[in-house]
Amino acid sequence: MTITLSQTPPATIACNALLVAVMPKGRGVEIAGHGLSPAQAKKVTDALSALGATGKSGEITKLGGVAGFRAPVIVAVGLGEHKAEFDLEAIRRANGNAIRALSGSKKVAILAAPEPALLEAIATGARLAAYAFTKFKSKAAPNSTPPATIILIVPGPISAAQKRIVEEINIVADAVDLTRDLVNTPPNALPPIALAAAAKKAVAGLPVTVTTWDVRALKRDGCGGILGVGQGSANPPRLVKMVYAPRGAKAHLAIVGKGITFDTGGISIKPASKMDEMKGDMAGAASVISAVQAIAALGLKVKVTGWVPTAENMPSGTAQRPGDVITMYNGMTVEVLNTDAEGRLVLGDALAMAAKDKPTLIIDVATLTGAQRIALGTRTAGVMSNDDDARAQVCAAAEAGGEAMWPMPLPEDLLATLDSATADIANIGDGFGGMLSAGVFLNQFIPDGQPWVHLDIAGPAFNDKTPYGYTPKGGTGAAVRTFVQVAKRLAAG
Repeated sequence: MTITLSQTPPATIACNALLVAVMPKGRGVEIAGHGLSPAQAKKVTDALSALGATGKSGEITKLGGVAGFRAPVIVAVGLGEHKAEFDLEAIRRANGNAIRALSGSKKVAILAAPEPALLEAIATGARLAAYAFTKFKSKAAPNSTPPATIILIVPGPISAAQKRIVEEINIVADAVDLTRDLVNTPPNALPPIALAAAAKKAVAGLPVTVTTWDVRALKRDGCGGILGVGQGSANPPRLVKMVYAPRGAKAHLAIVGKGITFDTGGISIKPASKMDEMKGDMAGAASVISAVQAIAALGLKVKVTGWVPTAENMPSGTAQRPGDVITMYNGMTVEVLNTDAEGRLVLGDALAMAAKDKPTLIIDVATLTGAQRIALGTRTAGVMSNDDDARAQVCAAAEAGGEAMWPMPLPEDLLATLDSATADIANIGDGFGGMLSAGVFLNQFIPDGQPWVHLDIAGPAFNDKTPYGYTPKGGTGAAVRTFVQVAKRLAAG
């Protein structure tokens, strides 16, 4: 679905529901927006006050049959107390809550603000909330379908800047939804070969070149990490390279995503509880695929190379064992002490390959460690880097995109915990600071002087609880908006 702009008066627009933002005022509420006459606004606020609406942030109040309005339902979205600067993420989530509350409605209109930042927040929250994954359902549940059409009503002439904002939101939201779809797809329907095909399909018709390594090519190039993780599965591994290189680009962004299409843990097998959620262990790869799609569709003047190392981590007679030693793409040998620490192995090969191009910045993204969830919870990603400026740049881009990320260190002392008596390095540490030691491991595949940032999205990539704001249950689409913001900033110089 797409969001569109309209100048139609809100009282006369044809829709199933009209959304209006409200804020507290005295014992009642006031409309936060343009387009309603004083008499129309009073009808709405009086009805809301009668229902006890407070306008607090995130509150949703439905009104039926307000005289003078064509819409049969008016939904009031609480923004909270008026401040000098609105909390844009609160606005995104409030509008997301409202759209989710209107599942089953075909057409929704929103009384939007014309200011760019507010328009972006309203549109983003609404568009990202209008999502449902129904591909594998034989019959959709009643009133579970999100709105097919969302109209933003803005006062005055619609400007070119407003059109650009909405166009970008539609492109980025499509990419976020693609990530969600890939993460939510059952593992039997998305082995590594299918994920590689999905990458190619995602950029069909866009100026993106896609190259895929099969097992023979991976052996030829010495990608021992990808091969080792995938050798226990009947579904062979792959490596995908996606290159978007517009004329005039001065910066080069390389993004690398972990693509474990299902993670049993291998011989170091996981507990059965919640193992079904390990279909989402390719969320990093999905976000890379989708981000390349969005950046190319937006036509940003920055070269972007997406790397997708993908494998299925299965236990079998051919699976790698704890104690095995593998040789990575850069020649480093790794003692595999735990086969469930497999993501860092496929990333190691891809990072070393990405670094050969000497890009301006490398960012990898992965559902890498349970330690991330313990340290930062399920909604905040960890950000580690070998370069303070690069880490700050990515954190700022995440904030601009509306994604929660927090800077974390890469303590040098943790490298000693990865010592191996047999190989150059072991794939796990001593169990303390697991998120950080995984980052320290990955840093060994980055040459000196190459700016690199690592995103651990183990928590934010998959919502196993109830939906909230614009975030659905299941795949969330984490990191896509951050990648787009980083690319925009690199393109701008």
